Amino acid sequence: MGVPDTDIDMGDNASLDQKIEFEDALELSKKDHKAAISKLKDFISRDDKAGELVKIKEESIYELAKLYAQQNLTQEVKGLLIFIQPFFSQIPKSRTAKIIRSVIDLVGEHSPAEKAISTQAEVCEDAINWCIQEKRTFLKQRLQSRLSSLYLKMDRFKDGLKLIGGLVREVRKLDDKLLLVEIQLVESRIHLALENLPKAKGSLTSARAAANSIYCPPLLQAEIDLQAGILYAQEQDFKTAFSYFFESFEGFNTMKDHERALMSLKYMLMCKIMMNCPEDVYGIINGKAGIKYAGTDVQAMRSVADAYKKRSVHAFEEVLRNFQAQLTEDPVILAHISELKENLLEQNLSRLLECFSRIQITHLATLIKLPVEGVERKLSEMILDKKLNGILDQGVGDLIVFDQVPSDKTYDAAVDTIGELNHTVDRLFVKAKTLSR
Repeated sequence: MGVPDTDIDMGDNASLDQKIEFEDALELSKKDHKAAISKLKDFISRDDKAGELVKIKEESIYELAKLYAQQNLTQEVKGLLIFIQPFFSQIPKSRTAKIIRSVIDLVGEHSPAEKAISTQAEVCEDAINWCIQEKRTFLKQRLQSRLSSLYLKMDRFKDGLKLIGGLVREVRKLDDKLLLVEIQLVESRIHLALENLPKAKGSLTSARAAANSIYCPPLLQAEIDLQAGILYAQEQDFKTAFSYFFESFEGFNTMKDHERALMSLKYMLMCKIMMNCPEDVYGIINGKAGIKYAGTDVQAMRSVADAYKKRSVHAFEEVLRNFQAQLTEDPVILAHISELKENLLEQNLSRLLECFSRIQITHLATLIKLPVEGVERKLSEMILDKKLNGILDQGVGDLIVFDQVPSDKTYDAAVDTIGELNHTVDRLFVKAKTLSR
């Protein structure tokens, strides 16, 4: 939701003196916050039976929310919602909902980065309590949906699922399909964060079913496609994931949501790398979409593709160091890039071990130019996963590699034969028992 701009016409009803006074309060907010807050609160508390100051009061609320958020005054922001309650009785319910949602947005934008989400959640909780007291059911449900997404960002997954559980039941009774889609999409994200893929897919399927029965806004449809792509990527189905990421990219790009369009583009490039098609990455980057969103993020994915093409673990580590913010801060990218790096390390180790039956781990680490501890850990994993047929002799620090012995299928065939004979004897015994009667 867009945040209102304070530099707009104050309406024809307000007098010229009132407009000038309000503009002075805005100018004062840049120099003396306390004086500005006092003036803005005075505007909100003024009697206005004729409704001449409604627009100025609304803009004063937004400016107060900004000032409180910038100074990290969480209690004052929460108190603001109580202070403006008399004003809510003078305006329509739809405008009340707009003001509350805008205040929450402004708190998120202007609070210090480390406290923005927690402050938003606290304000949202207070607003929900007010909605319950005033019996504003529809606004309460939308704020609860917003709060569940904030809980997800705060890693309060249990609280988020508990809130969503009751909310879904209420919304289904009212048959508000659009809100139901938003809620189930948040639920899918929470289950994904908990690494519960079956439930994440179940929630997303429910969201898509509800979306198909109504007109779904393009941005919401793009969010559904993005979530579907992430889930398919988690299941290693990168071809299907790419198609969903492409659909989400088209949706975000059309709606000019450049931040999430860039995210979808990065995921598209990641899928191509994971599909062992680094050449396609260059085609996408040099295409229309890549040129439009050219920058550090796209360059980071190009560097990953270059390192993968070289099959170099060292190049991978260098890319991770150079583009740490672009690659490690996104959990989806980080998970798959880490997996790619591990796969490359396995391939390099397997290629080096082809000509050895016994080798010192220190020598192997020297050949691959990696720390001994890391190489030993990886060899242990490969042995346990049966990707390497050998043992670690930790007494002398050697790796003993065994020749691949073809498995003898005689024993498996004998067990299968005995099983079939057992089944046949059981059936004969049942028939004999029937005939004896």
